Amino acid sequence: MANRMRNTDHRDAITLFARMGYASRGIVYVLIGGLAALAAFGQGGQTEGSRGALERVLTAPFGKSMLGLIAVGLVGYAMWRTIQAVKDTDHHGNGGKGLTIRAGLLASAITHILLAFFAATLIFQFAGSSGGSGGGSKGVASWLMQQPFGRWLVGGVGLTLISVGIAHAIKGYKSKFDKHFSMPIQTQRWAYPICRFGLVIRGLVFAIVGSFFIIAAYQINPNEAGGMREVFSTLRSQPFGQWLLAFVALGLFAFGLYSLLAAVYRRINTEM
Repeated sequence: MANRMRNTDHRDAITLFARMGYASRGIVYVLIGGLAALAAFGQGGQTEGSRGALERVLTAPFGKSMLGLIAVGLVGYAMWRTIQAVKDTDHHGNGGKGLTIRAGLLASAITHILLAFFAATLIFQFAGSSGGSGGGSKGVASWLMQQPFGRWLVGGVGLTLISVGIAHAIKGYKSKFDKHFSMPIQTQRWAYPICRFGLVIRGLVFAIVGSFFIIAAYQINPNEAGGMREVFSTLRSQPFGQWLLAFVALGLFAFGLYSLLAAVYRRINTEM
């Protein structure tokens, strides 16, 4: 009986951290999309990535408390992604496709734990201009370039990001997230179009970031790598760039709403 209660408490804790994680990711992307939309029409300064969005939280009333909750949630999300990858809670399997998806989940865990660490450092010492997510991408590419076969590692990261982006887009286009959701039909009618749009646009952003890494590998120049901030800058420099940026910003805002909906309606399988 005692073991059963401990197992139940353990599963409840995992579920809580997973839902907090989805909510925290949602808040970050709602901020990213909102700030980018404002910037597209000259109302919010420069476009910013995930780190810039967290810096904005710090300037709000009760910013440190809010940032602390987001950081805890991001740790929870990283923990949940690790469990998904290692324990295969969503039954992706051990085939080539399944292992690729699980590797992507593990990479997501690493990304979000680093983002949580960044949020924690902001709480104790405001980082000012951090260079956003782009600086992080250049740093990763630079470190990889210094390793044996570094050029190929950077190219591999690029190909992985493009693959993840395509998978996101397919997941959104085909509504594959439906099998993991337990959502009332009346809610699905307005929520699913938002979720699909958000996933497709996030997939597009991932693919563009991946192409930056491939260019960096081809030119053996880590400065060619970039993150979300560089995606925004690239879009803005295109014909009709203002509208392109606004369209992508709206999509990332939609992805944030998708994550918030996942915090409420996603099935969290804690059977391991």
